Amino acid sequence: MKNFAGIESQFTQLEDANIILQSIPYDGTSTWGKGADKGIDAFLDAAENMELYDIETDSEVYREGIHMPEEWSNFNSPEEMFKSTYLGAKRLLDLNKFLTFFGGEHSISIGVIKAHYEHYNNLSVLQIDAHADLRSEYEGTKYNHACAVFDASKHCNLVQVGIRSMDVSEKEHMDFYNVYFAHEMYGKWDWMESSIGRLTENVYITLDLDALDPSIMPATGTPEPGGLTWPVITNYLSMVFEQRNVVGFDIVELAPIEGIKSPQFLAAKLYYKMLSYKFSNNGK
Repeated sequence: MKNFAGIESQFTQLEDANIILQSIPYDGTSTWGKGADKGIDAFLDAAENMELYDIETDSEVYREGIHMPEEWSNFNSPEEMFKSTYLGAKRLLDLNKFLTFFGGEHSISIGVIKAHYEHYNNLSVLQIDAHADLRSEYEGTKYNHACAVFDASKHCNLVQVGIRSMDVSEKEHMDFYNVYFAHEMYGKWDWMESSIGRLTENVYITLDLDALDPSIMPATGTPEPGGLTWPVITNYLSMVFEQRNVVGFDIVELAPIEGIKSPQFLAAKLYYKMLSYKFSNNGK
């Protein structure tokens, strides 16, 4: 069984842990850069070399307990992946833990989000991403990474932040009132409060690492110039966790680059930051 950050076994047992970290190393529909299925191992390796005291929140959130179940993998088709992740997430929700998921490509979020919007009333999905991911179908399946939030857009309140790449066909599925395009965010801060104001009380976050600028996160399948920086993403997430009840989140699309370790360290640090915001005195 895998273990986050090498923490002591007393903090990894299911019965005592408040946090679930479910790995889904799936990379079945990515269309350019491959390797997202290798992301979890790189992420865990980096986490073992990360300090577990968070200065900003003055906390050691690992003491809440972080349990990693067996990974969900070896799917024969996108349809099988969707069904397995959907049913698996439903089972995890019954445990009454704080659920987190690490991909894998972004298609792993489709079933997970569906389980969450069926479980929570009036759920908002906050998508932090370079891409709109609103295609109804792509390359013969509606469970493609390019379709990651199409289903969510039809069943819950979807707020999209950092978008800077999309196909014209996605415009018909986009609620422009809830979309924050990257070129409109540069050098500004008001979008943070504005976007949070469009979220309902319960929020699920799906965070594609290509939302970040390739200068700090080159290890994704489809890096896009002009993304978010570390101070911006962490300040924004801190505000989201403080002002809304985040019920779970996923981080996807880490595709490690041989010989470059900083991207996976960033991913590990970002994951830990999000937990710290959730469980610190500032979080709800």
